[in-house]
Amino acid sequence: MELSGAEIITRCLQEEKIKFVFGYPGGAVLDIYDAIFKQDYFKHILVRHEQAAVHAADAYSRSTGLVGVALVTSGPGATNAITGIATAYMDSIPMVVISGQVSTPGIGMDAFQEVDMVGITRPCVKHNFLVKDVNELASTIKKAFYIAASGRPGPVVIDIPKDITQFKAKFSYPKTVAMRSYNPVLKGHSGQIKKAIKLLLEAKRPMIYTGGGVVLGDASALLVKLVKKLGYPVTNTLMGLGGYPATDEQFLGMLGMHGTLEANMAMQQSDVILAVGARFDDRVVGNPAHFLNQPRTIIHIDVDPSSISKRVKVDVPIVGDVKNVLTDMLALLDESDKTPSESALKAWWQLINGWRKEKCLEFDRSSDIIKPQDVIEKLWQVTKGEAFVTSDVGQHQMWAAQYYKFDKPRRWINSGGLGTMGVGLPYAMGVQLAHPEAQVACITGEGSIQMNIQELSTCNQFHLPIKVILLNNRYLGMVRQWQQFFYENRYSESYMDSLPDFVKLAESYGHVGMKIENPADIEGALKEAFALKDRFVFMNFITDQKENVFPMVPNGKGLSELILAERITVEDL
Repeated sequence: MELSGAEIITRCLQEEKIKFVFGYPGGAVLDIYDAIFKQDYFKHILVRHEQAAVHAADAYSRSTGLVGVALVTSGPGATNAITGIATAYMDSIPMVVISGQVSTPGIGMDAFQEVDMVGITRPCVKHNFLVKDVNELASTIKKAFYIAASGRPGPVVIDIPKDITQFKAKFSYPKTVAMRSYNPVLKGHSGQIKKAIKLLLEAKRPMIYTGGGVVLGDASALLVKLVKKLGYPVTNTLMGLGGYPATDEQFLGMLGMHGTLEANMAMQQSDVILAVGARFDDRVVGNPAHFLNQPRTIIHIDVDPSSISKRVKVDVPIVGDVKNVLTDMLALLDESDKTPSESALKAWWQLINGWRKEKCLEFDRSSDIIKPQDVIEKLWQVTKGEAFVTSDVGQHQMWAAQYYKFDKPRRWINSGGLGTMGVGLPYAMGVQLAHPEAQVACITGEGSIQMNIQELSTCNQFHLPIKVILLNNRYLGMVRQWQQFFYENRYSESYMDSLPDFVKLAESYGHVGMKIENPADIEGALKEAFALKDRFVFMNFITDQKENVFPMVPNGKGLSELILAERITVEDL
């Protein structure tokens, strides 16, 4: 039976068992939308801006491990999707974005609503396709899903001209994909793994440093087994939070620019580092020269060979799927008759616990102004640490990472690599649709929330009971903090003047609005909001305008050069 290109697209999505497509219609994709209207296998979520469609698909993927799907039209619809695509690319999120294109005769002719989507997205996708033959449409979609989800995941764009959606062809969806030029290495080199185990067992000051690859690779359970077997300290990057239980005594907290004193000092003073699914990002190790001042041996596990020795030269590279490599490591440990040095490990933990005693995340709990840290801490208590937490980007993001203790993977949804403001609300939409019975909290700032605030309409249409936690300090908080520290208090354009009445705004969209100004009301307001299980609640917390995120590693400094509080550095300890 012959199907139109548009019908082939919907059938391919059905074959991939897609449940949600996030999108916004336009001229170039009207045939696809007509085909969507005629099917009932997957649900289309109409957003109010294409950027939100891609962010929602991204979060759906982050919280489930499945491939997210977004659909946008040509021209401005396609360009509006770029920020979401780049966000997913930086964090290695598997996603397929279908963009409409002008009809093939009009390509390159400056046709109405034409942009070179393949050219524009080339730097920020894992791969992209322009389909010029309807007979190749099904096989191209199959390849796109395979590329997006395998190896190091990432977004794939399929640009489809309008006439291709109208032409007809016989439908046949491939069951497998074979691509001669694309064969990800999944099994780690056995010799390198043996060498890694030997080095780990001989370490005096070991450190296990893990990133988003553990979460994306569904390897959290294996990581816990490894850490418990060795008895070593472990830290997560911002993207890796939840990959190891935050309430466990061997967890030192997040490391990096706003990481804990104990995590950063242990990382800097370690003699053997096992890096698992992490990339030694500039926000993690700070100045690479300072980091490498301390002689140490580095073992690095990553599915992407280009990430190894990219910023920091490693001694034992292991290319492979993190799940496979950790499985092999655990098997070798079980077979080995060697164990870590008890005396060395005891001395190492004593040193780490000395840093822990400094309690670097303490804050003023007697303040008569709401402290943002207090809101996050109480959110964790009220939700019993079980919520899915999405975040925008800024101070509130760092406080969420520091004070909400994630014990499970895929519960912390934020933009790590690109640092995209405006993701929080559409992220929460994607997560709530994926997990309709779950508690979903969106932690945001008054700057970020306004970047995609039109999605309050989407939340109303689809009855999404998200809880927005707005930490409102009337500033672009992280910008203001940097201006205070590094620009002699010149607060250039960081004050958010003329803010809306967020309670009335939320109510105008049919939601519940709350304004909280007294610290004594935080817990009660949170309990009241989460008791409204079937309602979207927008909570406007009026917080301390001058509160800063500590600890902080200044830009260009090393991990041990932290500022711990106002005018207090590591040297002052």
